[in-house]
Amino acid sequence: MTESIFLDRRTPPHIATLILLAGLSALTMNIFLPSLPGMAAWFGVPYALMQLSVALYLALSAVLQIIIGPISDRYGRRKVLLWSLVLFLIATLGTLLAPNATAFLVFRMAQAVIAAGMVLSRAVVRDMVPDEQAASMIGYVTMGMSIVPMIGPVIGGVLEEAIGWQANFGLLLVLGLVTLWLTWADLGETATIRPVTLGAQIRQYPQLLRSQRFWGYALCAAFASGSFFAYLGGAPYVGTEVFGLSASGVGALFALTAIGYAAGNFVAGRFSVRIGMNRMVFIGALITLAGLSTLAVLTLAGLHSAYVFFGFTTFVGFGNGMTLPNANAGMLSIKPELAGTASGLGGAIMIGGGAALAALAGALLGPGASETPLVLLMLASSIGAVVSILWVMQRARALGLTS
Repeated sequence: MTESIFLDRRTPPHIATLILLAGLSALTMNIFLPSLPGMAAWFGVPYALMQLSVALYLALSAVLQIIIGPISDRYGRRKVLLWSLVLFLIATLGTLLAPNATAFLVFRMAQAVIAAGMVLSRAVVRDMVPDEQAASMIGYVTMGMSIVPMIGPVIGGVLEEAIGWQANFGLLLVLGLVTLWLTWADLGETATIRPVTLGAQIRQYPQLLRSQRFWGYALCAAFASGSFFAYLGGAPYVGTEVFGLSASGVGALFALTAIGYAAGNFVAGRFSVRIGMNRMVFIGALITLAGLSTLAVLTLAGLHSAYVFFGFTTFVGFGNGMTLPNANAGMLSIKPELAGTASGLGGAIMIGGGAALAALAGALLGPGASETPLVLLMLASSIGAVVSILWVMQRARALGLTS
């Protein structure tokens, strides 16, 4: 019975399927963020402990991505995605039934298996199309997926106030079931299965790790997304404790970043082939840096406002929307035959860095803290993204490559 359910189908997936897979992974990361203060009160634990549900989730997601990529190269995208969705549903049910904060955090970490959706949606695109077209298609996929997390915190905040934080995870359970059905029905196998062991797959990591261009793309993606992950770790506290907003208010303002991300993804999808991957990454990183530099100046000048803080994070979303699809396509282009491995390893570096920044953001925002430490942390991360892509562009010129 199990074998028949997971049989390989050879039909390429519709883009809507890839969007939903990536979107569910993104939604799982952020739908409950406006509920964090309420969840801390529910379980009777400090906010800092509850905030670990972000950092620990990202950390385990990073570890899993190292494994997911090679497994999918060996056994196929379809099987890995279907099994990951089944395990995600079990973990989500566990979060709803958790009797205390410790049990909740365990099941919350287990939800990280849904990272397969984000990793393999990119790998499936690279399986189907060449480099520059992959950057464009990934841009459209992430633009579509950004609509889901854009409304996620808004819905999460409303559900938390109307029903309770459990409603957020109930919604994830329903969406997980829908995604499992759609993946089984629509997503065919796109990888060319190679008869090598998992150990042999992992031993191919040095081929990527020796590439300076791979490291440049990976670090650029890590620093660019690091600004956003630091924001995820600290913005719920800033919104509720610094600016006194309600859960639904924080959720609504979270949508500004996602709107910017969707717009940046549209630009990436529309112009990446014409402008080139590296230049698109560089422009996106500069936009993020400019927005955060302005926000830092205003904050240090004493202009403390929820609308200023959340409004300028739109630049973070827009810049990342241009940067990340192209940086990811760049990582996957180093060794096309190792697309799944590269996606997993690059994703692990990106998410691992994000986990560290999310945890650091939570640590910096102690009782009585303002939004200033978070703004400066995000700014420092955006500077790292600009430096990394400049390194890639210098290496590309040295090798006589253009993109």
